[in-house]
Formats: sequence, C-alpha cells, structure tokens
Amino acid sequence: MDPSLIALAVFAYLLGGIPTGYLVAKRVKGIDIRQFGSGNPGAANVYRVVGRGAGWVTLTVDALKGFLPVILARQFYPTEYASLIGVGALAIFGHIWTIYLRFSGGKGVATSCGVFAALLPVPTLACFGVFVVAVALSGHISVGSMIGSAALPVFAWLRGEPTELVVMAAVVAALILVKHVPNIRRLLGRRELAFRGGETKEPVGAPRDRP
Repeated sequence: MDPSLIALAVFAYLLGGIPTGYLVAKRVKGIDIRQFGSGNPGAANVYRVVGRGAGWVTLTVDALKGFLPVILARQFYPTEYASLIGVGALAIFGHIWTIYLRFSGGKGVATSCGVFAALLPVPTLACFGVFVVAVALSGHISVGSMIGSAALPVFAWLRGEPTELVVMAAVVAALILVKHVPNIRRLLGRRELAFRGGETKEPVGAPRDRP
C-alpha cells in the first residue's frame, strides 16, 4: 500500500480523535463535559453547559478535523474515491471512537460535515440549510442533525454525485442516526435538552441525563 496514503489515514484518525469539546470545557470551566448536560462531548452540549463561544469553537474545530485531512488527500488522490472515502471515514471514526478518551467520543456530526464539505460541497451546503430549518422548527439540535444527515445522500444522488460518495453519505447518515438513539429516546419521552438560540445552557453542576 502507498506509504503516503497510510500516513494520511493515520493522520486523519489521530486528528479526528482530538476531543475538542472535552479540552475546551476543561480549559474554560475546569470540568469533564461528559458529566454534564447530555454527557456528549460535542459542540451542542459544550454550547449549553460552557457557553456560546466555547460551543462555536468546538463546532469549528470539529468540522476542520474532517475537512483538512480530506482536502489534503484530494491533493494527492483527486479522483481515487476509495482513498478519499477511507481518509474521511477514519477522521469520522476518530471523532466517534477517539483513542484519547478510551474510544468514547462524540456523535460525529460536525466532523462528518467537514468531511463532506470537502467531498460534496454543494449537497453539504444544502443539508446545512435543512439543519438550520429543522433546529428552528423543533428547538432541538439533535433533530436538525438527524434530518440534515439523512438528507445528504438524497441531495448527493439528486445532484448526480459519484455513486461511491453517495453510498458513503448514506452509511455515515445511518451511523449518525444510530449514535442518536439515546436522543430519540429522550425526544419520545420529552426529556431531550432544548436549544433556543443559545439561551438554554445547562448550569454547571447539572446532573447528566443518562439514557
């Protein structure tokens, strides 16, 4: 196998695995974000518990963790979809199963967004619009994340993107839905944490809502 591709794959996993939300919460509030709010170390929970700025930093960095390795891979393998998919998938896997937190990470939404922004920019932009509308209507980031993720393979297919990338989008969407099963249970039980324009931060010290 190409040594450069192996290096890119390892880089993608290690970069994707950087636990941004965990590090930001530790830095800003001195807390383990996994013990507060929903218990997820992603941008939405950091936004609620730590604050607006911390949430946006987490979201931006998590997206870049997916975007950068794929953009780099495209410089070397512009039309080798298997290589691009492998690098992108490892960045997502690194985020969800991070080696830095004993293989327990986030749900992969922001990092997946970064990966597909590099692979499928137009469908990803359309899905971001769906995400914003879904969050505005439902009041829940989890609902926007699930609907936006599910819409990606549809938009990619409608646009006539390469079949390999459409399949990847469908697989990642399914993975994100599986990771949101606890959120679905809380939504059905009307216990899901709400999002209302950044005014619903869980106070530091609030007990974790375990599924």
